[in-house]
Amino acid sequence: MIVLRTEGLAKDFTLHLQSAARIPVLRDVALELRAGECVALAGPSGAGKSTLMRCIWGNYGVGGGHVWLRHRGEMVDIAAADARAMRNIRRETLGYVSQFLRVIPRVPTIQIVAEPMIEQGMPRGAALARAGALLRRLNMPDALHGLPPATFSGGEQQRVNLARGFATRHPVLLLDEPTASLDNANAEVVIVLIQEAKAAGCAILGIFHDQLVRDRVADRLFNVLPVREAA
Repeated sequence: MIVLRTEGLAKDFTLHLQSAARIPVLRDVALELRAGECVALAGPSGAGKSTLMRCIWGNYGVGGGHVWLRHRGEMVDIAAADARAMRNIRRETLGYVSQFLRVIPRVPTIQIVAEPMIEQGMPRGAALARAGALLRRLNMPDALHGLPPATFSGGEQQRVNLARGFATRHPVLLLDEPTASLDNANAEVVIVLIQEAKAAGCAILGIFHDQLVRDRVADRLFNVLPVREAA
């Protein structure tokens, strides 16, 4: 079953400080993602992989085309969704793990991980228990669970981000270089989490610069080419 599809997706950036010059980044992108599969975005640096991911997440407005997502049993166009609709989509259907954790001051790590589960309706005690279990799987010792992650290392913050992203079991999950700051042992944990999510029916779209990780989790590649090469 297709859970995500882009049609004719286009994105330009306008350089307002340079005579409003327009830089084309994406043109006529047609991508399909099915439940239970992992598709890896491939292509050279600067081709627009992260831009495509942000268009699907709704951070970037699109210049043309559609981003269809199966939400509450219907295909909804993210490109035309308002802020309220996007809040519901992100809470229930579409998850995202970025490279960097947006640190929340003074909030303990375990609460940061538990928060999206509580927002989905999980009892607080169960959410905290699952958050703790995920943090331990990602080799975050209990002594850190009660601390805010502002002073954590980059790898520790990424593991907090990953625990938060995998906690909610969203039907569709976007992963932006999920192992970029991790050592081999923690990268292995992430590989297993991705494999478990796929087995449970989650559809995953990811950017994986580590080819060994990509080869183990991706069912197929989707090439994103610079507009000048794709034309």
